[in-house]
Amino acid sequence: MPPDAQRVPWRWLAAGRASRRLVLVVVFVALLLDNMLLTVVVPIVPTFLYATEYEGANRSLAPAWTEPAPPALKPPFSSVFSYFDNTTVTVSASGSPSTSELVNRTERSPPPQPPTSSPPPASGCLEGEEFLAKENVRVGLLFASKALVQLVVNPSVGLLTNRIGYHIPMFIGFVIMFLSTVMFAFSGTYTLLFIARALQGIGSSFSSVAGLGMLASVYTDDFERGNAMGIALGGLALGVLIGAPFGSVMYELVGKSSPFLVLAFLALLDGALQLCILQPSKISPESARGTPVFTLLRDPYILVAAGALCFSNMGVAMLEPTLPIWMMQTMCSPKWQLGMAFLPASVSYLIGTNLFGILANKMGRWLCSLIGMAMVGISLLCVPLAKNIYGLIGPNGGLGFAIGMVDSSMMPIMGYLVDLRHTSVYGNVYAIADVAFCMGFAVGPSTGGAIVRALGFPWLMVIVGVINIIYAPLCWYLRNPPAREEKIAILSQECPMQTKCYTTQNTLREFPLADDSDVEAESVE
Repeated sequence: MPPDAQRVPWRWLAAGRASRRLVLVVVFVALLLDNMLLTVVVPIVPTFLYATEYEGANRSLAPAWTEPAPPALKPPFSSVFSYFDNTTVTVSASGSPSTSELVNRTERSPPPQPPTSSPPPASGCLEGEEFLAKENVRVGLLFASKALVQLVVNPSVGLLTNRIGYHIPMFIGFVIMFLSTVMFAFSGTYTLLFIARALQGIGSSFSSVAGLGMLASVYTDDFERGNAMGIALGGLALGVLIGAPFGSVMYELVGKSSPFLVLAFLALLDGALQLCILQPSKISPESARGTPVFTLLRDPYILVAAGALCFSNMGVAMLEPTLPIWMMQTMCSPKWQLGMAFLPASVSYLIGTNLFGILANKMGRWLCSLIGMAMVGISLLCVPLAKNIYGLIGPNGGLGFAIGMVDSSMMPIMGYLVDLRHTSVYGNVYAIADVAFCMGFAVGPSTGGAIVRALGFPWLMVIVGVINIIYAPLCWYLRNPPAREEKIAILSQECPMQTKCYTTQNTLREFPLADDSDVEAESVE
């Protein structure tokens, strides 16, 4: 083989590592798998726990009233009729009675009847109202465990990306996510499912913080960054879109382990893609020291943006554990409908993130977020009005579209605020953004189950809906955030005609995914 032919794959690989689009593909796939695993358990866990714990316990407590199998060899029997008490006595060959059959004695001593369980409700809904009420709390804690762990790990991952770059944390996230998926497939108890969910939180922290920080570092233009974030969040939306319906259908037709094994195979493909593109063995620290997390947390504009992410996503986070159980109680829904109920929200979220990734920059991201949060509140208030699964299409569709508006606006704003007011290093700020997500998905399920048990599902929707409507006007403060004085000087020198134009502090910064040799070759050319 000629030398040029041997170099073609290496040239393609080097070109791929220097391509921003392939970086976007890697982040897209990572967010897709993370959120498929996030939502695939939503329709599976409530019905799986009900089948294994409630029905299994009742089945083990019920006495066996099945007739014993007849012996293989029957001894000769003879029957003797007694005119004294109108009974027929079966006598074995040895002369001793073995069994007695009652004839015409029903009025004297009726035969004992086995205890029967209470008849099912006329509507066909599941039994065990008290068990389902308690299950709201347990399922909520299970779902919240992922976000709680992610909440703790995120700041450490942000510091780690500042020191060693984004490549290695991204690959660590893949490895942990794969282990969590396999553990979900073979877990048969609540405790093991809880551990698998918490392990997923660690992997998700590495993947999301490193992935979003990587995108912000390679897309430095505000408009391009908004488009890239919209596409990446489209991967998140697609994962949410596919996860719940995919999990409910596979669980109904094949079994509990099947959807997780499929996700584990897709995770292996994502790991192979990361090995080719991201060079996970390469340490590439940031050229500038990032702003500390606690300094960013004292910035009121970052806090407003983080709060919008938290409260808007808290609504769907509360729906995940409580809506399937509410449907089981009030709508008597079969298994496949428990996941399909989230389909309108997922489809509209996918449309919203891609549409407003572009439109939000034109109409104003603050206005897009304000309208989105108000729509979130109104949609949540309409959810309890549904009488069947078709009544959930409108509220859930509006909810997903509104959350897509908020997410596609606030994620670029977080990067813009760092460029405008702090050092242009993005690991810590996207760790804060991910913490905001996690706060919503931790507080939502954990408190939602308790509120449902105390006040009921409709009041839960009213509470979280009103919170979103009240918080929405705060987005107005993001309309024109002030820059630091040294940043104003940089902006006035480099972008005198554009108030929203900015550059990173190191204008000749090396592309984070390219080899040193590639950069030197480009400079020579």
